Amino acid sequence: MYAAIVIPARYDSKRFPGKPLANILGKSLLERTWRIACDVENVDSVIIATDDERIVEHAITFGAKVQMTDSNWSNGSERILQALQLQKLSPDIVINLQGDAVLTPPFVISALLKAFSMDENKKYAVATPCVQLTKSQYIQMQKNKNEGITSGTFVTFDQQNKALYFSRSIIPSLRDDKTNNSGLVPIYRHIGLYAYRLQALKDYVRLAPTALELAEGLEQLRILENGIPIKVVSVDYNGRTHWSVDHPEDIAIVESIIKKEGELVKITA
Repeated sequence: MYAAIVIPARYDSKRFPGKPLANILGKSLLERTWRIACDVENVDSVIIATDDERIVEHAITFGAKVQMTDSNWSNGSERILQALQLQKLSPDIVINLQGDAVLTPPFVISALLKAFSMDENKKYAVATPCVQLTKSQYIQMQKNKNEGITSGTFVTFDQQNKALYFSRSIIPSLRDDKTNNSGLVPIYRHIGLYAYRLQALKDYVRLAPTALELAEGLEQLRILENGIPIKVVSVDYNGRTHWSVDHPEDIAIVESIIKKEGELVKITA
């Protein structure tokens, strides 16, 4: 099974212009994400896909393979497919690793690859991870949402781990305390990481945006609305904290997490 990780990286982010080049404890956000990708076992290629020469020049400095793409794509998945086509690569599995996934442990990405290796009948075309919330994380997330902080997407799935719905709202709604003996609540935060079979990625890119996708601002809903099954892989972060960089103020939070918990992978000087 040939697997490739492609990291889409845009410079002109509306919420955080220049985000891939943002400094986190001496290394750029992009380099840190690339090093995480390179640490994943059983991955054959790691490519950065961008539409900006500044990112190309920076990626070359730390030895990454980088591919320029068109600037008119509406999301990272479209950029990823063009990068693969320009590189003349046809991997069996394509991992879409967002360029701000600086706190995603390599073993989470490995879990997606394992899900496909166990899916011998190719029942699923797409896989994505989630992590179950503790009660304290749930309370904090409620507080964040009430204060208008939009970060955080949630997923529900059936007993076979097939995705039912993704939302920026906390789902399901808890009527009372549902904490189990491990201090966990039945709410799962979606990790914005996707593994596609190559044909599924091609199919997705050809589909028009859908109503729920536009309402929530979540591209994975286009997949669900077109009847493409998504395998949800529940993962344990093994004590690590999940956080993404959406705004400049997230940099300080990520830095504090790294200082407290240590580096995920070896970061060279």
